[in-house]
Amino acid sequence: MIPVVDTHQHLWHLEQFRLPWLSGEGAGPLNRSFLMSDYLEAAAESAVARTVYMEVDVDPADREAEADFIIDMCRRTDNPMAAAVIAGDPGEAGFSEYAERFKDSRFIKGFRRVLQVPEVAAGYCLEPSFLGSVRMLGEIGKSFDLCIRPSELGDGLKVVEQCPDTLLIVDHCGNADPLIVNGTIPPDPGNPFGHTKEQWQRDMAALGARENAVCKISGIVARAPEGWEAETLAPTVEHCLDAFGPDRVVFGGDWPVCTLGAPFGGWVKALREIVSSRPEEEQAKLFHANADRLYKLA
Repeated sequence: MIPVVDTHQHLWHLEQFRLPWLSGEGAGPLNRSFLMSDYLEAAAESAVARTVYMEVDVDPADREAEADFIIDMCRRTDNPMAAAVIAGDPGEAGFSEYAERFKDSRFIKGFRRVLQVPEVAAGYCLEPSFLGSVRMLGEIGKSFDLCIRPSELGDGLKVVEQCPDTLLIVDHCGNADPLIVNGTIPPDPGNPFGHTKEQWQRDMAALGARENAVCKISGIVARAPEGWEAETLAPTVEHCLDAFGPDRVVFGGDWPVCTLGAPFGGWVKALREIVSSRPEEEQAKLFHANADRLYKLA
């Protein structure tokens, strides 16, 4: 079985860090702690060799403590975590100094600010101060994860174009709705996560043409309907793989958020099925080799 590097591993301990987004009624089954021991159980049959932690939008006051805790986990040998992407606010006062703190850390590979939340206005990522911060990340050898509403992927493309020396990682297949992409449902103009199939395909193809952009094959299973099959997700996955090419795609588990649609093992199994007809070398690049190279894990 081809081994896996999971580039999008979430963990949270609600008695240790505050996650404001879990306080509402809509949090549902995610409103509990998810620990490394839970992850290891969930991923036990999926050949996970290494993981990259992805920040979980803790209270900003807890960010430094979260980073220190995760760095300690990366140093330990009792778990597969090898590196991390931590939270930060590009464009805000103090971000450069905060990022510089981790310049020489071999465990901190990049930063993320979730741009898809209601409090972040469309176009915010195009503010000069934001773009300047993203360029600075490239100067210190760190990446930035683009987690953006699918209708705003065109803005993401502008970020990629204006920050050519920074590695930009497009999370969750550009937050596509796999049911829109596969034609099962029409787009909903009233949905803030709405998009058309054609717009998403066009924008992802344009992003894929940029050498400093990488697509994370992740997230989409959380939006899959009950009774979904691999073919439900296949059109979304296939377009991303074709648009970005075999050398600029990485696998992300997005656990435990993926459990809204499937167990971790179910997502990995479905993706293996979707790509099974592709050359084994390309499958290996997707599941582990690209991540090892891009995140310098080996």
